[in-house]
Amino acid sequence: MRRPISAIRGLAASLALALLAGCATPGAAPDGERTADQWTAQQERLEELNTWTLVGKAGLRTPQETTSANLDWSQHPHYYRMLISGPFGSGRNLLEGREGRFSLTNAEGRFEAATPEALMQQQLGWSLPVSSLADWIRGLPADHSRYQLQQDERGFPQQLEQDGWQIVYRDWTQVESLWLPRRLVMEYDDLRVTLVVTEWRPVIDE
Repeated sequence: MRRPISAIRGLAASLALALLAGCATPGAAPDGERTADQWTAQQERLEELNTWTLVGKAGLRTPQETTSANLDWSQHPHYYRMLISGPFGSGRNLLEGREGRFSLTNAEGRFEAATPEALMQQQLGWSLPVSSLADWIRGLPADHSRYQLQQDERGFPQQLEQDGWQIVYRDWTQVESLWLPRRLVMEYDDLRVTLVVTEWRPVIDE
């Protein structure tokens, strides 16, 4: 993945600290209750999970600045919607993807581009690896490129390296019988993005 540092900074910021502030999902099980073999047992169901609503905060840190934003993410098999809002001057940005078409709507209008990363770079001056986030946020590597994955003592993902990014999984929550990441830190060169999920609402087909 190309390095969109200024691009990454903006949306990363909106994704990173925004997730830092909030409480955990109501009824979520403590991280200490995770046990060995749970990750393996849920892997197939996790890979099939393609519909959810996620609310949280994202924090961005670079050598020059630290900032944050709120994130409201709705994911469906052929459509996603990310509402990003925060104090770093970008206001409210609505990023949408549907069957290979991507748009970003804000106070300046509605814009389109070939990829969500290019769209954010062009219109916001920064970008995140949106095409991979739907996998990483579930604790899975994206299937389009090579990766390295380390697991913790319980067999859960601990550190993932892919496309120049390093993703460290810091905390987990159990929702609808699935263990899902609650806090992860993503780093790309001198950029650090912290995602903190305050509410997971997965749609699971039993």
